[in-house]
Amino acid sequence: MYKIDFNNPIHIHFIGIGGISMSGLAKILLSKGFTVSGSDAHSSALTDELIGDGCIVSVPQSAGNITNDIDLVVYTAAIHPDNPEFKAAKEAGLPMLTRAELLGQIMTIYKNAINIAGTHGKTTTTSMVSEILLAASMDPTISVGGILNSIGGNTRVGGDRYFVAEACEYTNSFLSFNPTMNIILNVKEDHLDFFKDLADVEKSFRAFAERVPEDGYVVANYDDANTMTTLKGINRKVITFGLSRDADVYAENIEYKGANSHFDIMYKGRFFTDVTLHVPGEHSIKNALAATAACICVGIRPSSVKYGLAGFNGAGRRFEFLGEVNGVTIADDYAHHPTELEATLRAAKEMDYKRVWAVFQPFTYTRTQMLLDDFARVLQIADKVVMTEIMGSRERAEDYAVRTK
Repeated sequence: MYKIDFNNPIHIHFIGIGGISMSGLAKILLSKGFTVSGSDAHSSALTDELIGDGCIVSVPQSAGNITNDIDLVVYTAAIHPDNPEFKAAKEAGLPMLTRAELLGQIMTIYKNAINIAGTHGKTTTTSMVSEILLAASMDPTISVGGILNSIGGNTRVGGDRYFVAEACEYTNSFLSFNPTMNIILNVKEDHLDFFKDLADVEKSFRAFAERVPEDGYVVANYDDANTMTTLKGINRKVITFGLSRDADVYAENIEYKGANSHFDIMYKGRFFTDVTLHVPGEHSIKNALAATAACICVGIRPSSVKYGLAGFNGAGRRFEFLGEVNGVTIADDYAHHPTELEATLRAAKEMDYKRVWAVFQPFTYTRTQMLLDDFARVLQIADKVVMTEIMGSRERAEDYAVRTK
């Protein structure tokens, strides 16, 4: 694998630079003095922002964008081998890294690299950890898979002490990372177009946990049986969180009021701090406990946890309230797995609305097919359901039709 020397900046080209993760990595490299170029199929607010930061962005993608002065090409899993720039880079013999491989190398320049993984809850928990570190004046560098209003986007370039990032298991991309701490929120059957079954998913998460050095930490959801099975007997320092009092970090005296909740956070049986959350649902409390456990590991004070979590008002497309029209409250949520869809709908039902309508767009053909019964079950939580066409994303409808004949 090509190794980047961060003391000697080069010209790096991103295929698909407009993606939320790719754009964030491009910003980090720009801040380190690298020359950054990239391309995408369409212009967007993210590509416009990159241009303003000094990045060279080309729309649309074409072989001509692979110029002689490029030293390294970075691409995502969504880029097919027949992509004109991918083909041109291969033909030119240029070094190439996946987005995950680049992210893993970037992590090595930070003292603390905190990764947040799990089938669901990653963006919210990443945002919560970020808010706590910001409240503690730790100047973190942040790469989050959604828009976090307090940092004005999906990326914050800070100091070299803390790096906070989401870690996705799809195609085992998180096994390219170099963490000092890994948070595992949950382990569920997902991405079954890549993984064979739940056991295969658990094997991947186990390898992810073992990426942590022996003096690092694994923060794990005590309430999730699959997570605890995955980590059984692991030779790493494990700190657990959950609603069970058997967890290291847990909640007591939970009170709900509309979209808000108030509770005490306990650490190993002792009061740590009390917290008011301004995002709804029991799942949000669990995410807050995960963020707290991670911050305890790096010595963050209770007051910073309290005020950091109180200042978190949600990430973009994570139960994001968009407004009210004729007495109808409209919220947007990225939930695309049955477990997170269930958590979102239950949270909505607990907020005293007369009726809850779910307007649901299934995401990828394979997930929809393999988890169809679970989707049917959890959608019944809503009073009314409107279904759209499946969004194939990286999957093409014609390929799906061939696979399922």
